[in-house]
Amino acid sequence: MMRSLLPLGAVLLGATAVLAAPPSCSLTQKCPEDSPCCSQYGQCGVGAYCLGGCDPRMSFGLDSCVPAPVCESKTYSMANTDGFMSINDYLGDPKTADWVYQGEVANYTDGVILTMPAHSVGTVAASTTYMWYGNVKAKLRTSRGAGVVTAFILFGDVKDEIDYEFVGTELDVAQTNYYFQGIPNYDNSANISLSNTYANFHEYEIQWTPDEIRWLVDGQLGRTKKRSETWNATANQWAFPQTPSRVQLSIWPAGADTNAKGTIDWAGGPIDWDSQDIKDYGYYFATFGEITIECYNAKSGPGTNNGVSYYFNDASATNNTVIDSKKPTVLKSFQGSGTDMDAGAPSGTAVPTADTVPGGTGQAPGQVPGGGTTSSDTSSSGSSSSGGSSSGDGSSSGSTSGCDASSFTQSNCGGSSSSSTNKSDGVRGAERMLGASAVAVVIGFAGLLLL
Repeated sequence: MMRSLLPLGAVLLGATAVLAAPPSCSLTQKCPEDSPCCSQYGQCGVGAYCLGGCDPRMSFGLDSCVPAPVCESKTYSMANTDGFMSINDYLGDPKTADWVYQGEVANYTDGVILTMPAHSVGTVAASTTYMWYGNVKAKLRTSRGAGVVTAFILFGDVKDEIDYEFVGTELDVAQTNYYFQGIPNYDNSANISLSNTYANFHEYEIQWTPDEIRWLVDGQLGRTKKRSETWNATANQWAFPQTPSRVQLSIWPAGADTNAKGTIDWAGGPIDWDSQDIKDYGYYFATFGEITIECYNAKSGPGTNNGVSYYFNDASATNNTVIDSKKPTVLKSFQGSGTDMDAGAPSGTAVPTADTVPGGTGQAPGQVPGGGTTSSDTSSSGSSSSGGSSSGDGSSSGSTSGCDASSFTQSNCGGSSSSSTNKSDGVRGAERMLGASAVAVVIGFAGLLLL
């Protein structure tokens, strides 16, 4: 089932008026030159639009997005919100913040809480550095209640994704999922059983290498997905997450009445904005304890973190097009972009506007069970089906054609590479406009202003 995302218009947090929605973007509709960056929310602009989540395939050019900070191995205690910075203040320097967020975060006795007050659209926080393979684990307690979804994921700028997500009516289940470039395949999901996720902290881990993904809970292996099981013969490539990704944490109202019926059903039904948690605390919340990122530290690509930043040199946006570079990651102001990072200097403290800070709606972007893409442009030569045999969990096998099965580089997979210009055929497969499963949550500033 397909679900469309209707932008409410980007609204500056704390502003008093809703401004006109910025231009939208997709694989077939690039951003205009004066608003060159396609944000995670499918809207064009400058400034924060060009930072984390900026999709170079949908932007005016591949170099419109600011290069992404390379991986840093680090443990975040989450003892307080000192390492969190609002998207309204962040200009791309990972030394100034560990996490950038939209919504509301707060200190709590046993961690940082992401909150969702009544009739809001929740909160999302993303790491300021990117992982290009490696391990990440997070201790967390989920929220609860019909229509409430908590998530812990890896999400790339070109919509590669690896998920844990938790439905508030299924507190004994962790749902796992993965996507390659946002191509919809709902058969990619699988569940892990565990004890009450609201009452108990559990440690959730994603181990991601060029050859496999492993999901672990409390140190116990719950699921493995091998790259060798994801060959897509139609597209002639591996349908496996493979590009630099941020860690994202979120809570969002999947049961909001603005969402598709299938999404609401998947989330356990309509959300209750007059629930006991709302009465007792003033919001739904998810609690995040210690988070540890371990970089893959490959000596040569894929999976290095030797430089300062990652960028793509080709619109195919596969692992062999990722460059580990010395390019800077910091804008001088919210007027900047990847092609003019000094724009607006020295007025870097200027107040952000709707043209420089992206926003969206309370609906989750991209593929949600019972939902669908955010764009009608879903036809392409490759789909989530394969010419090989099914593995039974949404993957496919078959002839690898010109691909070298002994090494994971899409350049060995035969067929012609797309040119370095950002053509609309830069991705083989159905377009999933915005990120994934319920997790790369679109935070609507307008919703927050209604609080």
